[in-house]
Amino acid sequence: MNSLRGAVSRPVRFLSMGLNQVIKQRFREVVREGGHRFNRWKTCIYPKDVKLLIKEESSLKRKHLAALALILVIMLIAVVGCGGDADTGGKEDEGGKDEVVFVTIGTGTTGGTYYPLGGTMAKIWNDNIANIRASVQSTGGTVQNIQLMADKEAEVGFTDTKYVLAYNGRVEWEGDPQTWLRGMVPLYPEPTNIVIAKGADIKSLDDLKGKRVSIGAVASGTESTSRELFSVLGFDIDKDIQAHMLGTGDTAKAFQDKQIDAAILVGSLGMSSIVELTSLDLVEFLEVPDDVFEDLLAVNETWVQFTIPANYYQNQPEDVLTYSAFNILSCHEDLPEDLVYEMTKALFEEKDELLAVRPTMENMTLENVEKITIPLHPGAEKYYKEMGVNLP
Repeated sequence: MNSLRGAVSRPVRFLSMGLNQVIKQRFREVVREGGHRFNRWKTCIYPKDVKLLIKEESSLKRKHLAALALILVIMLIAVVGCGGDADTGGKEDEGGKDEVVFVTIGTGTTGGTYYPLGGTMAKIWNDNIANIRASVQSTGGTVQNIQLMADKEAEVGFTDTKYVLAYNGRVEWEGDPQTWLRGMVPLYPEPTNIVIAKGADIKSLDDLKGKRVSIGAVASGTESTSRELFSVLGFDIDKDIQAHMLGTGDTAKAFQDKQIDAAILVGSLGMSSIVELTSLDLVEFLEVPDDVFEDLLAVNETWVQFTIPANYYQNQPEDVLTYSAFNILSCHEDLPEDLVYEMTKALFEEKDELLAVRPTMENMTLENVEKITIPLHPGAEKYYKEMGVNLP
């Protein structure tokens, strides 16, 4: 309500406008100030808000303001309609078939892959599904996205392999399984890229001890992956390295400014920060040997070995052996079945738009639905069954 009160506390301007202008002006201001959160509040002016107008415009006669306030309340309730529950959780109220549904997509940092893909997904949904208003939120990545969905601050989120641990209540989520998580769409394999500054005295993973290392943004999947890796290596991440909590864009800048020696970057092949760093010939890759991978697999069975092909990036003449996991688009179980069905269908039917942003989206196929290792949302499941996918 604080945002609404702020939006209506312009009494002189409102009193000089006709009712239709008031409604339009207030709608524009609320959307500007609340954005995609608009559906989480009552969409009308309440009597207590009108009292604010009365207090702030003391120069006008109280009786005239009171009369106007009463008229505004009655007419705005009739026009806008505020009888239903403000927090619908994306569900339609009875008789509210034309109600706008707001969907927030938790993505990642702006220099990564999730953010631009999320923006394209929002566009696809807005263009192809009636009464939906989808938008993206830049976040630290997987861990924060899961928390946002748990708090009902996002409806959909990009998630790397950590979604499996969250659902099963392991590692960070020990004793607090996120069993509301549902799988929606398979995305692509996401390799763990370990890059070091050219000229740094680093020949192996063990040589990272004591070095300045970017381990990912706070509450990101990259941070979680970094901590897992250093734990397997026997490092105390808070003592044995100089950890820098940086997102992908900030990591690229830190390399250019010679502020870090190495970084863990988790993202799709072709992620912009690595393209930038390799094209400037600022970094080279470290491999993850078989014995380290086996130790990682013992901690998290979703990992698979992965090879970055030689010359995939500029100044990368040899294959790079590392590890990856398939990431997915997750959602909250409370989303309506029909809505998720339409959202899933639209992404597959408009896949070319996603490919234009990241070629790695070629991995978003019906065959790869099997890569999703938590329960599917019923709406997604309905679409896959219609398309003949053999589900377990």
